[in-house]
This record gives sequence, structure tokens and C-alpha cells, in this order.
Amino acid sequence: MRRQVAALLFLFISLCPPSSVGGQVSYTVPEEMRKGSLVGNIAQDLGFDVKRLQSGKARIFTGDSAEYIELDKERGFLLIREKIDREALCGQTTPCALLCQITLESPLELFPITVEITDINDHAPVFQKEERRLEISESAVVGSKFMLEKAVDPDIGLNGLQSYSLKPGDNFQLKLHGQADGSKKVEMVLQKALDRERQEHISLVLTAVDGGEPQMSGTMQIHVTVLDANDNAPVFSRPVYKASITENSAKGTVVTRVSAADADKGSNGEITYVIGNSMDSVARQFHITENGELILNGPVDFERARSYQIDVEAIDRGGLSDSSKIVVDIGDVNDNSPIISTISKQNSIPEDSPTNTVIAMMSVNDPDSENNGQVQCAISKNVPFTMKPSSNGFYSLVTDSDLDRERASEYNISITCCDEGVPSLSSSVTLTLHISDVNDNAPVFERSSYEAYIVENNTPGLSIFTVKATDADWNQNARVSYILEDSSVNGVPVSSYVSVSADSGVIHAVRSFDYEHIKDFHFCVKAQDGGSPPLSSNVTVNIMIQDQNDNAPQVLYPFQTSSSLVAEMVPRSADVGYLVTKVVAVDVDSGQNAWLSYKLQKATDRALFEVGLQNGEIRTIRQVTDKDAVKQRLTVVVEDNGQPSRSATVNVNVAVADSFPEVLSEFTDFTHDKEYNDNLTFYLVLALAVVSFLFITCLVVIISVKIYRWRQSRILYHSSLPVIPYYPPRYSDTLGTGTLQHLYNYEVCRTTDSRKSDCKFGRAGSQNVLIMDPSCTGTMQRIQNEKNILDEPDSPVEF
Repeated sequence: MRRQVAALLFLFISLCPPSSVGGQVSYTVPEEMRKGSLVGNIAQDLGFDVKRLQSGKARIFTGDSAEYIELDKERGFLLIREKIDREALCGQTTPCALLCQITLESPLELFPITVEITDINDHAPVFQKEERRLEISESAVVGSKFMLEKAVDPDIGLNGLQSYSLKPGDNFQLKLHGQADGSKKVEMVLQKALDRERQEHISLVLTAVDGGEPQMSGTMQIHVTVLDANDNAPVFSRPVYKASITENSAKGTVVTRVSAADADKGSNGEITYVIGNSMDSVARQFHITENGELILNGPVDFERARSYQIDVEAIDRGGLSDSSKIVVDIGDVNDNSPIISTISKQNSIPEDSPTNTVIAMMSVNDPDSENNGQVQCAISKNVPFTMKPSSNGFYSLVTDSDLDRERASEYNISITCCDEGVPSLSSSVTLTLHISDVNDNAPVFERSSYEAYIVENNTPGLSIFTVKATDADWNQNARVSYILEDSSVNGVPVSSYVSVSADSGVIHAVRSFDYEHIKDFHFCVKAQDGGSPPLSSNVTVNIMIQDQNDNAPQVLYPFQTSSSLVAEMVPRSADVGYLVTKVVAVDVDSGQNAWLSYKLQKATDRALFEVGLQNGEIRTIRQVTDKDAVKQRLTVVVEDNGQPSRSATVNVNVAVADSFPEVLSEFTDFTHDKEYNDNLTFYLVLALAVVSFLFITCLVVIISVKIYRWRQSRILYHSSLPVIPYYPPRYSDTLGTGTLQHLYNYEVCRTTDSRKSDCKFGRAGSQNVLIMDPSCTGTMQRIQNEKNILDEPDSPVEF
């Protein structure tokens, strides 16, 4: 039968569309519906597509109450999650409604929903006691009232208690009195005098009936014992007593005191006080003593009940009674801390989140009243977040400034809510929020530029240097790769010189470097992170090539050839310190590897000459005498200052004589090397023959040319022989390095006609240079006859 009633009610509710006012949706459902029953199509009623519920992560929030309603996001329906007992949920309160909210994200939206629970007739009226015994004096006057226990029906409205009936109705009839709380006081009124002698015991049946379909009822047996006369009933001093206590009052607290008077004397005037409420909660909460004091049995809670209405009955020994009401108001005490409920929250947000990004949404409620229930919430200091209140005790935790993961990657946000009671109570909750990384930092090199040194002649692939860049971001965004920027060095791509390791930043030499060709170069290295898009920065790397002593000194002067012999002339009248010549050498290395020193290794007469250690000047160290040999040969060693040092040798021929004839006579048999001493005569004869042949050949050619020109009526007396240029150095050495600073040109041009010969001289200090060709002995005799040449003994001559 109950299932049929529930089905009819469900059909009635489903035919009634929900109402929506100002964004609030209301539904009405009967109690005791089965789990999974439909409450309403919330998606349709809010005007949403079902996909919005799914993308917005729709949630239903019911606060502290039990979750009777659930949301089916797939279909957009509200369903019964647990069977609802309206009487357990709301008691006699009407209307009985469930308040909940549906929240959506992206964007954040909140929709309040009211589900009203209607009553069904699932309870019959019930009396606390199945029977009651009354003792009534036979002297009770007609119209005497006897208070009866009220029946209790948890249902409300038509399904609640509607009427009482008393049978049989010979001596008594029922009289109902409405009360302020909506209930009815039940009194049995004597309508016919009792006669104990006729009927000492009377049995009555009190029936309570509700108005539901089907109708339900409850009964209580009343047994009346007729006593002898007691013709005065107790009378209360007030019809209503009012009292107030604060919640959490201690057990045994005296709430108030009632009093009733009975005009009878003796035992008929003795009064007993009883609580007439049949509600178990009231009977358990209070009790009344024999002297009329209302005592608290246990603590009361303002949040559960703000007042109590207690029916009190005064009964004398004769069974006569009177009734009164005690109204007990409960005063609020600040005994509840604010309740913080998190509706939704994010565990992580990116560091580039804009201001006012919602982190969490919370509901804050304090069950206390007035100031005790007024709540203020605060957030921990020095965090880039703030609390924004909304209506109905809801708060949003949002960002209020820019975030930087590199400054703080995690926040523990403490939220404290305090009420305004005295003393104030508070509650706290801590939310942990992680800041996820965004690629907002470019790699940074440890230095603004780098300098690295490498010794020349290195092995290709040698590690030169390591560049290092760091990125303040995290994970992939902080993974740095090194790239060699495209550039050129002397027109050659820099990648032909060096390479860089993408992972470690180690710079390797691709080739072997030569200091004499390249002394330094620079290039750029780019550090790029792994973010999307990637960020990068550049740094300049300067590579300095360091010199090695890999080049031996080179002698520039005096130079030696296989076809001629150079000799320096020293007069016999030369004083001590006379400058004979200067050995000039260079070293293409640098630094101390190019510092040259000169040493005399061998000499025909070591006691006659010395070589300057630093400048290479060959000077006499004593007076030249007639006993000194005309032919002097010196071997000079030139060494650099490298480790190990390198050297070069040069032979210097010196002629000690005052005139050319003496020199020429001595040098006709002068040889360059010792291996020719044994064959001197052979070489001189051979040279003479060759020179004679060449001379005759030249004469024939010249005569032929002149004859040919004569025939052409053009006479030209000019003929030239091959010229050997000689470039002696400037002896002044301003830098002390032994390098050649300036060049002087010296040329001798001879023809067959000595009168038309052209001689050009270049003097260099007081040095005399003699250049001889051993094969030209005939020519040497003719030069002796040239007075103009003999007048210049200090000038170099080439033979």
C-alpha cells in the first residue's frame, strides 16, 4: 500500500515542473523515494548543455548535512543518493528543504538549489503509553477536566494527527484546545456524575486518527477507578511559565519552579507534578521535582533547539489535576568555531597565471547566532594571494600579484577564520599550492666574456676551454645546449678552427694552430634552453695562441751563396773596438723565443775579434798588427732563448789589408770550405777557363751587334753584363733585437768599355765589404788599374 502511495506522489511531483527564480532552482520530492530516483533535470532547468557540466567539473556541495542528492553529470540529472526520512531530517519543521549548491569552473559559477521534501503518510499516531490509569472521586463535579496524553504523529499536514475519539462516551467526552505550537491539548471532561457504587471501574479507549490515505490511527486504554469524594482540583498559579537558560548549562541546573494549590485538605490536597509531554527528547532533557522545580537533565544546544515548551500537570491524591505550560528559551553561547569547507581547489598553477586566478573556493559557516556567528577570514602574510568574500559565506582564494617559481616554487597558504564572539573562536586550514614552471628565464653565462689560451702545434681535438651557463628555470626549461654561432676568422668559417660540445660546453680545437699564422681569434657561443619557445644568450670567447719555440733563427746578413764569397775588409791600422761588421738575424717566434744571442764559435784568431752577445756586432779586441793573417774566418752561432733553444750558424770572412791588390792577391786562393783546400789549383784553373770563355763569347756577341747596328746606320755603344744586387743592412740597431731595419742598394754595372762603366755605391758606416768571385782573376787585374775604384777602399765590390 505504501509503495502505491509513493508512486502516486512521485507521479504528481514529476508532473509539476521545477521553479527557478533569480538563478535558484527548486524541486519538490516526496520522502522515502528509492535510491537513484530522479529529482530533476538540472542541466535543462539551468539552461546548460550537458557538456558544460562535464567541462566545468560540476560538483554538488551540501555543506555539513548528509549527502542525499547526487549529480549525474553524464545526463545532467539530480538523483536520490540516499533514502530520505523527512521526520528524521526535519521533525515537525515545515517546509522541509535540502539546500545545496552546484559549482562550475572555467568560468567559476555557483547555482543554489532547493529540494523540498514532502511528507507521506508513513507513520501512525502513537501514544507514549499503551494505557493510563485514573482515579476519580465520585464527587467529581460534572465538567471536571482530566488531561490526557497526546498522541504523536511524526507526519505533518493532512498526514499528521487530525482528531481524537473516546469510547464509550457515557460519562466522559473529549475536549481539544489548540496551543501556540500548533498542537492540541486533550482533556477528558466529565459530563455525567460518577457513582462508585454503580460502577467502580470504567474502561475507555482513546483513539488518535490522522488524515492520510489510507488513514492510520493509534489507541490508548484508559482505566478509571472511581474514588470517594475529592471535590477540589489543583490550580496552577500561572497558565504559562517562562524561563531562560544558556546552552551548555550544567546538568542539575534549576530552570524554573511552578506551583499549584489545592483547596482540599489532607491527602486530597497533596499535589504531584508531572511532565505531560510525550516527546522523548523533552522527557529526557528535563524532569520536575515534587516541589515543582524544573531540573535540567543534560546540556542543551542552542544550535539544535532554541526553545522548549513543556506541559506540566499538577495532580492531587484524588486524581484531580490542572495543567500549565513552561516555555524555556535557550540563550546562545559562542561554543562553535567557524567551519571551513573546501568546495574546490587547485593543487598547481603555472607561474604566469594572471591576477585574480581562482585557487580554491571555500564555504565558511558558524552555527552560532548574531555576533557569535559573524565570521571574518584572513590569509597568511607575505603570500601573493587574497581572500574574496561572496554571498552566503562563500570565499574565493585568488592570486593578487605576479608569481615567480624561481622565487618560490611552493606556498603553504594558511587561512584563519574568526568569529566575533567573546571570547572569539577560530578555525584554520592550510592549503599547499605548487607553482609550475614556465620558460621565462634565458640561460646566463658565468662571465660576460671568456679568454682561453692554447699552445700552438696542438693536437686536433684538444679540449681548450669550457663555457658554462645556468638557467633558473626547471626541468626541460633549464636544460642548456651550447651552439657555435656562424662566423669567420680570416675568411675561414670558425667551425674549421673550433667546435663546442652541445651538452657540456667544452670547446675543442678542430685543427693544429700556428702562432706565426694566427695569434688570436674570437667567436660567439650561444646557450639555448629546452623550453618552447626556447630562450638563449650569447657570449664571446677569445682564443689566444701561445707561441712555441718551433722556429730557428734566420741570418739575414751576411748572406752566403755558392757562387760568390763575401769578405769584410779591416785595415791594419784599425784600433781596438773597430766595427768589422754586424751579424743580423731574426726569429719569427715571439717573446723570449725570439730573444737572440750571438756567440763566436770558431775563429782563425780568437784573440783578434769578439761578437756582441746581444747586438751581433763583430769588433776587434786588440790592435791589428802586421803579423795578423790577411785571411780571417769567423763562425758565429745565433741562438734564441726558447726551451729548448734553437740556433743557426754563419761564416764571416774578414780580409785584414790596407789595399785592394793585397786583398786580391791573397783571396785568389781563398776558399769557402775546408774540403776545397786540397783542390785549390784545380778550381782556380777551371774558373779562369770559364771566365775566359765567357769573356770571349761576350766580345763576339758585342762585335756582332755593333756590325748589325752599323749596317742599320745606328751606332750604339752599350752593352751590359748580368748584375748581382747587394743589399747590406743598416748597422744601427735601435731595438736591440738584431732585425734588419732599412735596405741600401749597391750595384756595379760593367761593360767591355771600362770608361763607360757605371758604379753606384752605398755606404753603411765605416764598414768595408769585399765581394769576390774566385773565377774572375782576369777581371780582378783590370780593376786594379781603375784608379777611381782604388780611391774608394771602404766600398763593397762585387767580382
